[in-house]
Amino acid sequence: MSRNHLQPKTALIVLTALNLLNYADRNVLFAVQPLVQDEFHISKQQIGYLTSAFLGFYMIAAPFVGPLADRYSRKLIIVLGAFFWSGLTLLTAVTHTYSELLIRHTLVGVGEATFVTIAPTFVSDLFHENIRGRILGVFYLAIPVGSAAGYLLGGYLAPQHGWRFPFYIAAAPGFLLAIAVLFLTEPERGQFDSLKETPERGTILGLARNPAFLTSTLGMAAMTFSLGGIQVWIPQFLYSERGYTLEKANLLFGMIIVIDGIVAALAGGWLGDYLLPRMKGSYYFVSAASMLLGIPVMIVALFDKGSLMIPGIGVAAFLLLLNTAPLNAAVINSVDAHIRASALAVNIFIIHLLGDMPSPTMMGWVADQRSLQTAFILPIIAMGVSSAILFYGMKFAPAVALHANLAPAGKT
Repeated sequence: MSRNHLQPKTALIVLTALNLLNYADRNVLFAVQPLVQDEFHISKQQIGYLTSAFLGFYMIAAPFVGPLADRYSRKLIIVLGAFFWSGLTLLTAVTHTYSELLIRHTLVGVGEATFVTIAPTFVSDLFHENIRGRILGVFYLAIPVGSAAGYLLGGYLAPQHGWRFPFYIAAAPGFLLAIAVLFLTEPERGQFDSLKETPERGTILGLARNPAFLTSTLGMAAMTFSLGGIQVWIPQFLYSERGYTLEKANLLFGMIIVIDGIVAALAGGWLGDYLLPRMKGSYYFVSAASMLLGIPVMIVALFDKGSLMIPGIGVAAFLLLLNTAPLNAAVINSVDAHIRASALAVNIFIIHLLGDMPSPTMMGWVADQRSLQTAFILPIIAMGVSSAILFYGMKFAPAVALHANLAPAGKT
């Protein structure tokens, strides 16, 4: 088997594995929040602010990284960023105050921005545009698997070895995978794109007049508000409001996320690609429909104290995660290849500014004032907003070419 034949699949595997570690690292904190709160004697709002600060620096760094990636080696920037965030994660060993943990968390956000901004463009350039839903479905398996790994590592190891120990385990493989990225061949930008460049698709200023980009980004922002708040607070909801042990709450939610997420990421990408020949807005449609269907399920899951709660959380998580691959494919297809990293940087800035940067803190404030259960009204509202925006955005979706040959780059 030729090297060209293996390159796309190898790159996809390596970058997906690094993405998994990215999400494992950020989700470990969610699993150990009660232990951190007890040690530092802080409020739920302050706990939520750790994630908000992380995402604030993450989104501020993205606009600086994106233009660099459109001009210089994406591979090199990914490698440097992976070393940076993995090294900072190990520094958790010397964080002994809330302020030190806050600084550590914000700097990790800067490091992780170098990967999340660039890697999807790298992956997208390896495969034809009409199978990007499926390919990104594989790449974004890292979200549920990495998130679950963070919950499981934290929930299992922290009660036995202290809340700092799981961070060491999450950090170590990052150095090895960063070295593996050095051996990948960087693909040509836009080698499989069929859409012609226009001012709206091909310039940063044109993004403000690009309705396909704007609706996919704003819909993703509302979705991110919902998903971000739910991921941060569900384990503690099960622990403090429903009487589960910390270990059981994280194990249960971790298993829900990993099982639902794997199936949903692959199913959402496949469904978006399957419907693409039938409707050009299929990526928007799958995302919008999943958010709309998730609203009543989420209400039942969070306000039922009986046998419907856990199945409801499972179904709601599936519907939320179903949109991951198609919605990211919609964003990527809405812009030209040579500004794609910059456009993703703008996308990242907006979705975190309006999404999961404010939601954990806002939910923490509502929880302190009323109850954690009441706080979940906020992500439910956001799901409805996301669905409405994405249904509207369907008419602006670009009509990509439907290639008969679905082979990846380098394969004939």
